Amino acid sequence: MAVSQAANIVEKIVGHGDDAKITTDVSNYENEFGKESDERIQATTWQGKNTMEVVEMPKPRVIDQDDVIVKVTGSTICGSDLHLYHGVIPQLQKGDVLGHECCGVVESVGPGTEKIKSGQRVVVSFPIACGKCMNCQREFFSQCSETNQNTLTNAMYGNRTAGMFGYSHFTGGFAGGQAEYLRVPYGDVNLLPIPDDVPDEKALYVSDVLATSWHCVVDTGVEKGDVVAIWGGGPIGQMCAQFSFYHGASRVILIDGGNAAWRLDFVKQKLPKLETIDFTDLPKGESVTSQLKKMVTGGPDVALECAAGEYAKGWAHYFEQMLGMETDTSELLNEMITSVRPFGRVGVTGIYAGYTNHFNIGALMQTGVHLMGNGQAPVHKYWNHLMDLIQTNEIDPLVMVTHRFRLEDMAKIYEMFDKREGGIQKVFVQTKHSGPASKGAPTLTEF
Repeated sequence: MAVSQAANIVEKIVGHGDDAKITTDVSNYENEFGKESDERIQATTWQGKNTMEVVEMPKPRVIDQDDVIVKVTGSTICGSDLHLYHGVIPQLQKGDVLGHECCGVVESVGPGTEKIKSGQRVVVSFPIACGKCMNCQREFFSQCSETNQNTLTNAMYGNRTAGMFGYSHFTGGFAGGQAEYLRVPYGDVNLLPIPDDVPDEKALYVSDVLATSWHCVVDTGVEKGDVVAIWGGGPIGQMCAQFSFYHGASRVILIDGGNAAWRLDFVKQKLPKLETIDFTDLPKGESVTSQLKKMVTGGPDVALECAAGEYAKGWAHYFEQMLGMETDTSELLNEMITSVRPFGRVGVTGIYAGYTNHFNIGALMQTGVHLMGNGQAPVHKYWNHLMDLIQTNEIDPLVMVTHRFRLEDMAKIYEMFDKREGGIQKVFVQTKHSGPASKGAPTLTEF
């Protein structure tokens, strides 16, 4: 696919360069903390384009002084995991363990760990931060300079993101949390204790979707009275809508369509004030931009991109991506730029991996639109506050959770999630370590 092809070109120039300071390949590593465990665990692995498999592998163990081993009690699938599923993220290798959102119970800790203790319930941050580098000190935790030494990332972006769990060797090659156990580097930094009165089914989502949605809204600068348009009605778009209202937006308009059009009704049931546009059901000659201009005099104040650049709507971008001429489509970006009012704000949270064609830079410049790449969310900056909001019932993550599944069924779940089948919005994936479903959470779906 396009991203992989583009990455291969860059790799020929700059090399692979995965000489991370943190040990990322633990399969045959031995040191003073002990040899590889004989215990086997279940883990979700990528086996090729659109192919996932739950396999047995060695249980992870403490390797570095500040490692923590977490017994996973809940994980989920993120919309960004579909880019891995489709094989469009660079340096994804067969057998890689996926999953960057999880929670669990601490089983063991390295001798350098001071805050996190065995037996604690914890949620795991999806970006891996050291807590000490310049970026971490500035609360740019998702841009930690010490946890991802990949030179391809640096060559493509000019900087590296932090290491991330379960998101290819492009982000450090760390095994993910769609498994029964997870090794967490810098455990004191990357684990947040879960209060006793917050169930796993609510705490889990602080690891990514809640923090990412919150960051999208506050980083783009949603203010009291703003009219906000959101592209993408998945969990991120849904929570961005909720958080936009929370921050004082006067109106929120959610845009989706195709085989995901049902999500508009789903989110509107949770947020009755929401307005919607089904882009596949517009009158002849109408566009998303023209429809928004009719709904909002001058256009919305803010546009939030919560869909990603992988999904081409027109044939030109479809073939350009297939041929490796671009990695991402600019169609949604152009819609947002031409939809907002002059000097409006556009925030990009959906995943864009590399390059795009036909970007309407003239409209951006001529109308004074402020375009912001929100970046990967610095989860650690927000997660204490978000956990407080959950405890006080000011936000309820369960509004987006539709299903509970078993880890053993992950291959089927990915297929359903990709096809938007069965009314799946956000899921909770249990392991053998999970307790019963908490009050108000979905019960187990059997296959």
